[in-house]
Amino acid sequence: MSARNQLEWTEGDETRRARWMEEYGGRPPKRIEIADDTMNADQAFRLASQGTALLWRGDFHNARQLLSALARRAQARQSRKKADAADPAEAFNQHRLAQSQRARLLNALLIELDDTLHCALRRAPDFSRACAAAGVPAGEPVLLPLRAIQGMVGSYEWRARGVPVAGLPQRIHPHYGVFSPIRGEYVDLVARAPLPATDTAFDIGTGSGVLAAVLAERGIGRVIATDIDERALACARENIERLGLHDRIDLQRTHLFPEGRSGLIVCNPPWLPARPTSTIEQAIYDPDSQMLLGFIKGLTQHLTPDGEGWLIMSDLAERLGLRPPGFLEQAFQGAGLRVLERLDARPLHPKALDATDPLHEARRAEITSLWRLAQAPASKL
Repeated sequence: MSARNQLEWTEGDETRRARWMEEYGGRPPKRIEIADDTMNADQAFRLASQGTALLWRGDFHNARQLLSALARRAQARQSRKKADAADPAEAFNQHRLAQSQRARLLNALLIELDDTLHCALRRAPDFSRACAAAGVPAGEPVLLPLRAIQGMVGSYEWRARGVPVAGLPQRIHPHYGVFSPIRGEYVDLVARAPLPATDTAFDIGTGSGVLAAVLAERGIGRVIATDIDERALACARENIERLGLHDRIDLQRTHLFPEGRSGLIVCNPPWLPARPTSTIEQAIYDPDSQMLLGFIKGLTQHLTPDGEGWLIMSDLAERLGLRPPGFLEQAFQGAGLRVLERLDARPLHPKALDATDPLHEARRAEITSLWRLAQAPASKL
């Protein structure tokens, strides 16, 4: 192990070491203090607020209760600091800052797993399979935030249950770190848009493989689905096999486009131009709109002359002031594209109805669109 991912602390008279993985807990803590059932929530909150990590050695259920108590105190502190921002972009920035601060504080409560990913704490369940499915390697002790472990267990349960998708005969089973298709409106748009061709389609940034599967079920003879993330490709491969579509969907690890041209190219990029702070957020936040603009600018080079590009995009970024009005239309024009049609859908996810959400006004008005794009005539380029 490099010094970067190895933590060292003193426990009793012994020097202990374990692996630290930034993907699950952010930056490694500078200080570690042993905590057990004798530590109350106020003490823990004070230490965590000062940047001290708490390595739990007490009862596992008490650790869960302590984490809940820390979350309540973090919420109360944020409520005292809350100031309504008139500017939507400032409200978004405040919201992201509050999320980051809360994550750092809650990630301070650590659990040690042994080299087989088991936890020795009293009344601790066996979550080794959930941790392994999330990519935590066995073979050496590892420290993980309890909050991260809870996320892994929740993801493992989601993966086992799966997510029903209209138009597919079986559920989609998302893996840890891969965006789950629980926002059905964008899938419905792809399911009902008129197909320009049925021979070949490209699905750019396939994630769980849900849109590739929908296209194949609609009659596309061959779908080439791409992603740069090995975790997403493994998830898509499992879902495609389960749906019996492996002979019609090819998976390729590449950035954006595969080689060649297609009569239909579909992309549902991250919707908000901001920096992700975790693996799962990479499906939501796209720094400087890099993937969005990469898709738009490269589309004409990969479309057949009569082909269509389908861009599925929310207007939440415009409503939050993160992108200027008309941003997409200007990008289309600059890339030599014309809009054939725009299909719209209103969000149905719970946050759109949550009046306590600091971004509620923007979420309530949000529209998700499928833009049908084609190459502009040469005279208009």
